[in-house]
Parts: sequence; C-alpha cells; structure tokens
Amino acid sequence: MAMDNTVTITGNITRDPELRFTPGGSAVTTFGLAWNRRWQNRQTNETEEQTSFFDVTCWNTLAENVSESLVKGNRVVVNGRLEQRSWETQDGERRSKVEIIADEVSPSLRWASAEVIRNERRDSGSGGGNRYQNAGGRPQRNDSERNESGGWQQGSAQTPEYNIDEEPF
Repeated sequence: MAMDNTVTITGNITRDPELRFTPGGSAVTTFGLAWNRRWQNRQTNETEEQTSFFDVTCWNTLAENVSESLVKGNRVVVNGRLEQRSWETQDGERRSKVEIIADEVSPSLRWASAEVIRNERRDSGSGGGNRYQNAGGRPQRNDSERNESGGWQQGSAQTPEYNIDEEPF
C-alpha cells in the first residue's frame, strides 16, 4: 500500500528566506511559515484564532528563486512533503522536528499581485562558466550581478550541478 505524504499550506513568511550552500555546492533555502486558523466559538460567540508555525526547506533552483523573490511577510502557497529530522544537542538531549520540504512555492494572489519573470533554463551539462565565484570552495554570488532593484540579473551562465540527496550541513 503506497502512502502519500503531500501537504499544501498557505501562510505568511515569518523570517526572510536564508540561502546557504552545502559543501558540495547545492543551494538550500530555509524560511518560517505561519498558518492562521480562525473560527467562531459557538458558546461565547467570539472569534478565536490559532497559529501554527512551520519550517520550510527548499533545494536547488527553487531555493535560489525563493531567496531572490520572497521576504518576511509575503503570503505564499507551499506544496511539498513532511519530513522528520532528529539530532542530538551538545548537552546530549535528543531533539526532533517536522519540517516541510518544498516542491513548489508561489506567492498567494488573494490579496496581492505579482509580476512573473521567467528565468532562463539552466543546463545541467558541462562547459561554460557559472554565475558563482568560488570562495573557499563554497559557491557565492557575485554582487556585481545584482540589478537596480537588488535582484539578480538574468544571464546565460550556468549553476553548479546539484545532488538532491545532499544534506545542508
């Protein structure tokens, strides 16, 4: 029996997306998402609210696009899967959390409008330069590639190849 682990959540970004790179060069972006649920309490006739918070992780091209396009406060729709991660603290305590590994992230257009700019297709083949400058073996963007609005200029340069199974630590 196959089990489906798909989740779609619409909410507000609680912290600016943070772009990092794995030692192997894979882009990974994380951000927080808050989802609010409101309902009318039938006994008191008052509106009640509950907020749930989620950590969202994006990989590869999605990671780069999210970090270039979204900021704290944006309302987004996230589609992905739930994944539990466990670790041990320096004090030896076991911790775990469930996060959303995003397949798609898009701005919600319920109360906002957006301009969609299609990125050039990025080949996974070899050859050509890439739009990163290597610094200590870790890919970094070249700030001269920023446009007037602070975003990244479109170019024909290629990004490094990614291994989707790589962990961001």
